[in-house]
Amino acid sequence: MAIERPNRRLTTILAADAVGYSRLVGADEEGTLERLRAIRKDLIDPLIAAHRGRIVKTTGDGLLVEFASVVDAVRSAVEMQRVMADGNADLAPDKRIEFRVGINLGDVVVEDDGDLMGEGVNVAARLEGIAEPGGICLSRAAYDQVRGKIDIAAQDRGEQRLKNIAEPVRVFALSPAHPAVAALHAAVAPRLSIVVLPFVNLSADSGQDYFVDGVTESLTTDLSRISGAFVIARNTAFTFKGKPVEARAIGRELGVRYVMEGSVQDGGNRIRVNAQLIDTETGSHLWAERFDKPRTDIFDMQDEITTRLARTVGIELVAAEGRRAEHERPNNMDAVDLAMRGWAILNQPLSLHRAREACDLFDAAVRLDDRNVEALVGLASCHVNAVRTFASTNRDEQLRIAETAITKALTLAPGNALAHFVRANVLLVSGATERSLRELEFAITLDRNLAWAHADAGFIKVLLGRAEEAEADLANAIRLSPRDPGLDRWHSLLGIADLFLGRLESALDRLRKSVEINPNVALTQFLLAAASALSGRAAEAREARDAGLRLDPNFTVARFRNERRSENPTFLAQRERIYEGLSLAGVPEGQVAVGTGKQ
Repeated sequence: MAIERPNRRLTTILAADAVGYSRLVGADEEGTLERLRAIRKDLIDPLIAAHRGRIVKTTGDGLLVEFASVVDAVRSAVEMQRVMADGNADLAPDKRIEFRVGINLGDVVVEDDGDLMGEGVNVAARLEGIAEPGGICLSRAAYDQVRGKIDIAAQDRGEQRLKNIAEPVRVFALSPAHPAVAALHAAVAPRLSIVVLPFVNLSADSGQDYFVDGVTESLTTDLSRISGAFVIARNTAFTFKGKPVEARAIGRELGVRYVMEGSVQDGGNRIRVNAQLIDTETGSHLWAERFDKPRTDIFDMQDEITTRLARTVGIELVAAEGRRAEHERPNNMDAVDLAMRGWAILNQPLSLHRAREACDLFDAAVRLDDRNVEALVGLASCHVNAVRTFASTNRDEQLRIAETAITKALTLAPGNALAHFVRANVLLVSGATERSLRELEFAITLDRNLAWAHADAGFIKVLLGRAEEAEADLANAIRLSPRDPGLDRWHSLLGIADLFLGRLESALDRLRKSVEINPNVALTQFLLAAASALSGRAAEAREARDAGLRLDPNFTVARFRNERRSENPTFLAQRERIYEGLSLAGVPEGQVAVGTGKQ
């Protein structure tokens, strides 16, 4: 006899409860019940119906509602709380009826009578219990569905332990009781909160408005992919189109810390885009950029412009938040502050000193909150990069830390593209080269604009004996992020591919370019020394070798040879060229580990 399985579905649950119900009933039972019935009849029930909700059940002081859409559930709750706040404005505090609301997206069991059971319901009920009077609490699962679509500031309250819920829940709080509440800039504006104002069309042709508006819309979408970002929806942003605006007023009205504005000018054969990022608290300009592009396919050009802007603005936002935390809370930073500061450092050109400073910040963040994904990814990135760049003095321990941190990060956030990118690096230095490439390709499916993943895909093709394919991936990375803090490494990787293919002059040009951008990476100096020696430039080889040894006095040819990256025979044969060049340049030989053979 077949076992009958319960009827389950993924749905949105809203739980609402009247604050201080027992006190209100004790003071005026009949009046309170009559007011609650009127509120249900005139406000709550019509709002739920208007937003396509279904009342599952009610109690004397609360109700449980199901919605097919998280956006509908949140809009319904926001409107209800704002109307309730207006109605309570003239009442004494002890006479007010206020509601708390919790919203969760989760799996539920559907009973024969339509009732809903299970953890999805329980989480919503517990979220309601920790909401402020007049407020709304969302689980991370629910918040991810409305981020950038609901025009109200959200406060990240971090991981919360909820009663009888096994795992901590990341909670986001909305305070929509009155528009003024959402605009309390300093108090509730979330970190990384931004509005992209409609870019201005400076061309005489109003027919170009579609392109200009497209830049604004695409940029809003791309910025919303930044982990932890709160981006005001385009519908609200476009209400400011054609109006004079002042950044500080916008910040107060929308509850955001940053405003991005810009303009587009069509010059016939060229398109010029100007953009600037403004701090809404001070009104100061944090960053400005100009792109001057030849007119090609209009949609390809729009895509390239918005991708570059989103990447650069993402870096600038993290840097600004790191500075803000250091200034406002130098002795009281939380895990998010510390992780932001760590990433702000990693988003600068690489150096051993910077890498160690960032690693210390991520380590401190994880000690405060071992479920902070950004901190875990950053910690893994620092340790694996030390191994990858041959700067590690304790390879096995650093690899263990990186593996532990990135495994936990992906358990908490399996859809985090940057986490998959770092995991690919862990696989790479562990010798799983082909798995590393597949992991990078998956990261790119999650975020097609992740330039770092494109670049590393090119490098791994070198390791797999496909050096001739590397340039396309690396060139794509540079196109996506032409001022990236990793740009020096990408030119270095192009130089390695050229070395492997015997293109010495091209390799020299690219390695020189890498050193010019960032002279503080020892490995690049040694690679430049090898290329110079192979091409007969002995003086340049000695200069690069000495620069490398000043940065990393312990570097040897043997240490470089001992680091296994690939067993591909084509790669191994091509790599001998680098060993030859390092030896010709006079890099210390060291001792090859027993059993490694020539790598």
